[in-house]
Amino acid sequence: MKFGPIPIEAAEGAVLAHATIAGEKRFRKAHRLSAEDVSMLKKAGITQVVAAVLAPNDLGEDAAAQRIAQSMIFGGIEARPAATGRVNLHAKAAGIFTVNAAVIDAINAVDPAITVATLAQHAPVEKDQMVATVKIIPFAVASSLVDAVMKICAGGEVFAVNPYRPLRVGVIQTVLPGTKPTVLDKTLRVTEARLARSGGRLTAERRTPHEIAPVAEAAIALAHDNDMVVIFGASAMSDFADVVPAAIERAGGIVVRAGMPVDPGNLLVLGTLGGKRVIGAPGCARSPKENGFDWVLDRLIAGLDVTAGDIAGMGVGGLLMEIPTRPQPREPLPVKSRLKVAIVLLAAGRSSRMGGPNKLMALFDGQPLVRRTAERALASKASGTVVVTGHQRERVRAALSGLEITFADNPDFADGLSTSLKAGIACLPQDVAGAMIVLGDMPGVAPGDLDRLIDAFRAAGGNCVVRASHEGRRGNPVLLPRSLFSAVAHLEGDTGARHLVEAEGLDVIDVEIGEGASLDVDTREALQGAGGVLQD
Repeated sequence: MKFGPIPIEAAEGAVLAHATIAGEKRFRKAHRLSAEDVSMLKKAGITQVVAAVLAPNDLGEDAAAQRIAQSMIFGGIEARPAATGRVNLHAKAAGIFTVNAAVIDAINAVDPAITVATLAQHAPVEKDQMVATVKIIPFAVASSLVDAVMKICAGGEVFAVNPYRPLRVGVIQTVLPGTKPTVLDKTLRVTEARLARSGGRLTAERRTPHEIAPVAEAAIALAHDNDMVVIFGASAMSDFADVVPAAIERAGGIVVRAGMPVDPGNLLVLGTLGGKRVIGAPGCARSPKENGFDWVLDRLIAGLDVTAGDIAGMGVGGLLMEIPTRPQPREPLPVKSRLKVAIVLLAAGRSSRMGGPNKLMALFDGQPLVRRTAERALASKASGTVVVTGHQRERVRAALSGLEITFADNPDFADGLSTSLKAGIACLPQDVAGAMIVLGDMPGVAPGDLDRLIDAFRAAGGNCVVRASHEGRRGNPVLLPRSLFSAVAHLEGDTGARHLVEAEGLDVIDVEIGEGASLDVDTREALQGAGGVLQD
């Protein structure tokens, strides 16, 4: 592939490296130029373009990514169609992700043009979650390189999602003088919630004195009728011969490992009894927050073996005290009303359908539309507002002077909507649970409408997409949870939040806000009909 400036006379068949405008026609980045396109560019006075010219043995970015993905051997995963040189792979069901790191390393060592990225080994995933992506960086790559990667992929399974199985679980809770029944009851509820997402169920509970013999007897009985036994000790294990590990051995079982290098979760015990797994749960497992118990439980539910060596190897990454929990927590955040939502107001566009004037500068009741929209955002329950600028940035900033907002400049605004989304999301603080994407040209959206979206987001625990609608039709604004922020970074071209919502498969809550959800002012007629007056 040859890349660089090309005389327009030789540009037929070349792939544009940048968006290019010829009169009213805009050619997107990665567009392959036809003879008609070249003629149009010539008439517009363009003498050369920066583009890629493919050699006879080159494969285009989409074809290369597709061939590599099709050559991969994987289980529980589906590959989505290629787009912008990328094939995303998604989980068919909830489970645990496993990956052959050596194969991924070998693929990424072939050539920097070909990349594969995956989730971490043993990451828990939800149904439809993206687990890996194949990305071709340039517009084309030599077919010989693709062949080399395909040969590596043929060596065996590259990665898999091991689906959760609906196991039957029996629970033993030991009791000491002063043990509160409310604590034991809560432990059952938390354990049931942990099992619910895999379709498993807690079938029986035994409450025994915190002594070796009664715990051993209960373990034998529960192991007979269940797939797994979990023991919650009233007192934490203080020695490897303490009640829980000793009871497993008294029952005729084997202690695989006592103690683990994961905090919280240090005091976990793993054993087997009659071919069934027995887990002595650490005290932190009484809480729904992520801990070492989850790491072992999830793998076992997914049908993966867990050995003493596996547990010993959990130390790197095992300090969980100061890191956030998984993107899909097992229960809603405790104080929903405090979930912070920030607004990303998109004001970088060129108003191309308007034919010249900047619609965001149009006056509504004597006020520029962009300022009217920003003031309504500031009047909502949102914790802050980021305004993304690009086209006529200084003019837009001047119209917003004096407002308590944050600006995010997007120098690549001409490359499409995705660039503005990336710029806005990148400026949000770390404590924001959701981002509401507000278009700058929607004069019918009021602060109360924004508040209704925020209220719905908080009521759902901050884990869903919330979308404004009008008479059952989807519209704007759209509120994205933090779990989608990383996916925004992979968007390209003129792709917005709607594409992201459809691609990621999260639950969507539609909130009726009336006509404002579908009223934009892309054309002169629409703007004038909404009461706006163009300034230029």
